[in-house]
Formats: sequence, C-alpha cells, structure tokens
Amino acid sequence: MNGAIKVGAYALGLAVVFGGALGAGRVVGPIGEVAVETPHGAGHRGETATAAAPVSPGPATVPGGLQISQGGYTLLPETGEVKAGERADFRFSVIGPDGHPVTRFTTQHGKRLHFIVVRRDLTGFQHLHPVEKGDGIWSVPLTLPAAGEYRAFADFAPEGAGGMTLGMDLAAAGDYRPEPLPVPARTAEVGDYAVTLAGDLVPGRMSRLTLTVAKDGRPVTDLQPYLGAYGHLVALRDGDLAYLHVHPDGEPGDGRTAPGPGITFHAEVPSAGTYRLFLDFQHAGTVRTAEFTAATVPGVGGGSGTEPGEKADATPSPAPTPTGGRDAGGSDSDGHGADGHSH
Repeated sequence: MNGAIKVGAYALGLAVVFGGALGAGRVVGPIGEVAVETPHGAGHRGETATAAAPVSPGPATVPGGLQISQGGYTLLPETGEVKAGERADFRFSVIGPDGHPVTRFTTQHGKRLHFIVVRRDLTGFQHLHPVEKGDGIWSVPLTLPAAGEYRAFADFAPEGAGGMTLGMDLAAAGDYRPEPLPVPARTAEVGDYAVTLAGDLVPGRMSRLTLTVAKDGRPVTDLQPYLGAYGHLVALRDGDLAYLHVHPDGEPGDGRTAPGPGITFHAEVPSAGTYRLFLDFQHAGTVRTAEFTAATVPGVGGGSGTEPGEKADATPSPAPTPTGGRDAGGSDSDGHGADGHSH
C-alpha cells in the first residue's frame, strides 16, 4: 500500500492490562517482573534452610496510562468518532467503583483533570484541560490533526483516592504514514525560543534534568507561572507510550525558585529505551511546548542519574541536534490556546 497503513473507523483498544502508577515524577519497576523476597538465612553455605510460608507475589508496579481501568476506576468515552482534521466536542466520563460517574476530584496543579493526547508515533502532542458539563461528563474541544492511531491519557485524582492515569485509544480514519522518531538531541527550537536539555535518563534511578530556556539567544529570566509552576514535563516511552508526568523543583513565589532560565526536574524511568519528552512553559502570555528525544544511559559510569540531593552531571552528550517544538499560538486567561492548550 505504498507504505501507507489504512486505519479503520473509530475504535477503542484496551492496552495490555497492567497495573498503573502515577507519581510526582516517579515510575518504577520493569514491566512483567515481580520481585519475590527470599527468606533471610535460607540458602547460605553451612546453614540449613528452614521451612517458610510461601511468599505471594504482589502485582508489579508499572507506568501509568497503559490501561483503561485501574483500581475500580474506568475511563469511558461518550464520543463515538473523531475525524482527522475536524474539531470535535470529545466527551468522556470516569466511572467509579460504584458504577457511577465520578463527580468529585482533587485539584492537582491547578486543574481537576488533565487530558494528554498524542499519536502513536509520538507526534501531535496536546495537553488539554476538559470542562465538566455536569453529572460527571467531561468535554474538551479536540482536533486530531492527521489520520492515525492516538493515545489519550486522563490524569486525575478522585477525591479520597490517590492520583492515577488511565489511557484509551482513539482512531482517526485515513491513510496513516507514521513519522520516524527524531534522533536524540540536546536542543529544541520553538519559534524564537531554544530550550537546552542537561542531564540524562538512567533506568531505575532518580535522574536530574535541567531545561534552560532562551529567546533570540538570550536567557529567559521572566518565565510565567503555568498551572502553578514554571514548567511541566511529560515523558512517554517509545513503543508502548508508558506515561510519566513530572513536575519541577520548587514553585513560583516560594522565595527560592527563579523564573528561569533553568527549570529543574527529577524523574525516574522504569526501563532502558528511548523516551519522548514534552516541556510546557509559558512566556509572554503564551504556552509553548519544547520536544526532545532522549535515550537512557547506563546507571554506572555514565549520565547524570542522581539520587535527590546529589549534584547532577551536566556534561553534555555528543553534538546537539535541533529537534522540533510547538507553539501554542493564541492564549486565553490561563495561557491556553483557544482550544485549551493545543499544540
């Protein structure tokens, strides 16, 4: 079919059923593995192992966004079809353990629910904020820019429960020609802005990442708060789109966090591989998104994986290669574009 992949009509696919976990910048545990502790003292040379009760393995802890249902909560779409290039009023609800739509949520980072959409080839990233229309039904203006399979993530915390991320598949019919993943790079350009990444992702360890914003070659020192912070970072793993939402050190007005040019994050990725990083920041009243491809580095003798409080190794990787970012365009009162925060 000349490289084109035909995508059928709208369909919802349930990703491989794993347990999900959303933390403030922490995702742990290799997928599919469960650590089982051996009773202490058993199996040592010269010792006799005593009988011990079997250890029941618990569920593996894996990234969020890989399932549509978790802990009794289910993401339920109310919109049946989204056509490529056409704006739709996309509606959905979160069904609780009692079988009814959830209506009470804890506000996180300025919003009761965050909605992330990206195509399976990690293009077309959008960070949106739906509005609840009543009776637990959420609505968001959504445009899928081109044909293909998309993944949508709902990031929220039901009142009285922990935060979680549920994911669902969306499809826009048409000829789907996936784009190759950009090569790993240290600099992303977004219009007149350039964002530079220092630090590396080290699997299984807390990694310190600092993203420095410049405009026309000059450091930006007057970043504006966006959702209570000077920047927000989403990481998606290439291959299965495992989701990690990271937030920066400090917050505006705390007396120690400067409004740029650097924004520092601590993040832990669950496995070796390649990740796509999306940094949202606001300046001059507009929210922009800088995009990076980052490959993990070994945890011993390389990179800048750090434990909290350790000094990060900011040694740059080989020659930077610019990669793309997106400018949100117009903004409303909280820095969103006319469609929320659409890129």
